[in-house]
Amino acid sequence: MDIHDLTRQLHAKNNSKIIMMVADGLGGLPFEKGGPTELEAADTPNLDALAVNGVQGASIPVLPGISPGSGPGHLGLFGYDPIKYQIGRGALEATGIGFELQDGDVAIRCNFCTLDADGNISDRRAGRIPTEESTPLAERLRQITIDGIKIFVEPVKEHRFVVVFRGEGLGGHVYDTDPQTTGVPPLDPIAYDDDSHKTVEVAKEFLRQARELLDGEEKANFHTMRGFAAKPNLPTYDEVYGLRAAAVAVYPMYKGLARLVGMDIVGNAQNLEEQATVVKENWDNYDFFFVHFKYTDSTGEDGNFDAKKARTEEFDAAIPLFTQLDPEVLIVTGDHSTPAFLSSHSWHPVPTLIASECCRPDNHTAFNETTCITGGLGQFEAKYLMSLALANADRLGKYGA
Repeated sequence: MDIHDLTRQLHAKNNSKIIMMVADGLGGLPFEKGGPTELEAADTPNLDALAVNGVQGASIPVLPGISPGSGPGHLGLFGYDPIKYQIGRGALEATGIGFELQDGDVAIRCNFCTLDADGNISDRRAGRIPTEESTPLAERLRQITIDGIKIFVEPVKEHRFVVVFRGEGLGGHVYDTDPQTTGVPPLDPIAYDDDSHKTVEVAKEFLRQARELLDGEEKANFHTMRGFAAKPNLPTYDEVYGLRAAAVAVYPMYKGLARLVGMDIVGNAQNLEEQATVVKENWDNYDFFFVHFKYTDSTGEDGNFDAKKARTEEFDAAIPLFTQLDPEVLIVTGDHSTPAFLSSHSWHPVPTLIASECCRPDNHTAFNETTCITGGLGQFEAKYLMSLALANADRLGKYGA
């Protein structure tokens, strides 16, 4: 039986409020043997204060040993089995900017990159080119035409943009063209099922024309294609949890994932202070608030331990803005670990904290990877976090007689 079969049967209505604060890529590793992780090195008085009356543990995003992408990582947090429900980044990115995907569309998340004179990638993100510089380049790619295919090119943020192919016979099972390293050329798109060979040919032609159109650009002289994906269909938060849910996120991909599970996207906040204001303004209209903070992940991916530590402290400093709203349940977690030591997402379980009036505190007075190992939640699969949230909010009835 799927966990949603139970929550559909047992969810109950009341006036409780749940806030889930996700510090993307929160988990880390020591940068030096015997040293602290980023979270342990950071000054986090507010998270530590939550730990005193909360219960903590370590959530496993997918399965032990599996390093998740952001999509599977968040699906797990939202209570959707990331093995059963698979969503490509392209669909998330497209939905996040408000693009309405149709059945049969294939969406791709694209990153501008820099090629050197030999055609090798020297920068996978084109120096994180500012949005005001990348937008005209994405719009330039709207000149691309391919017989029988309708093409949409939409700017997103910084080096990211979205491409959507619309036409007959397209499949979304195509490998990324980003080799995930520098000093090598971009990969060719390759299908991994028989229904996606046409998509491969379309993508190759798009890339050929794009290279011509971007030739001569100093930074963004090419792009990679990632997360080929068709439109997914998922049950909504209202269906499976009985919750009116809102998402308060900055980056489009996370808005997209939230929209796909039936959350409303509220506000246009650009930082945690503004996000707290949006939550406060919408307090009476929703039962559940997803608040996303990106920069603990991006600094980890950059391999910058000190920057991730600083961003963790920035996240901690915002905690009182949300606790003062007095939610019945406050959750702090991450969608995966992104240790600066590895400069990438990793398989390590993620520190997770639940604070509520009816949780069973575990006597820890700090919140980090070490304390989570012996926390009262233990190690658990992230897909069960939402049932724990509902239980702590008194929103789940008894199972069985």
